[in-house]
Amino acid sequence: QVQLVESGGGLVQAGGSLRLSCAASGRTFSIGNLGWFRQAPGKEREFVSAISRIASNTNYADSAKGRFTISRDNAKNTVYLQMNSLKPEDTAVYYCALALRLTDYSRSYYKEDGYDYWGQGTQVTVSS
Repeated sequence: QVQLVESGGGLVQAGGSLRLSCAASGRTFSIGNLGWFRQAPGKEREFVSAISRIASNTNYADSAKGRFTISRDNAKNTVYLQMNSLKPEDTAVYYCALALRLTDYSRSYYKEDGYDYWGQGTQVTVSS
């Protein structure tokens, strides 16, 4: 069974930065696509960023482009989300997700049902 554990969330002022980490158990981490999603209070969970198996492809929601950077270290079974220039509207619980099924990355990276395993989430709060 694969487990994902996020960390790195917290309270930060607008304009600040945070680096989220998601550590995975299981030897299958390196063969999966990885994604970050977030859910703000009263809103549905939304796609933030994704990275393909061999990190040849990265994708971002429009709200994250130019400010967030996703990366992965397969040797450490960890995926990161560097978030810069944070805004109050970035306040949400951030979830990492892992897809182990063989999928067409380009068609599935932004969809919740494209992922098989989810972490418990880490809270990010950006104050104005």
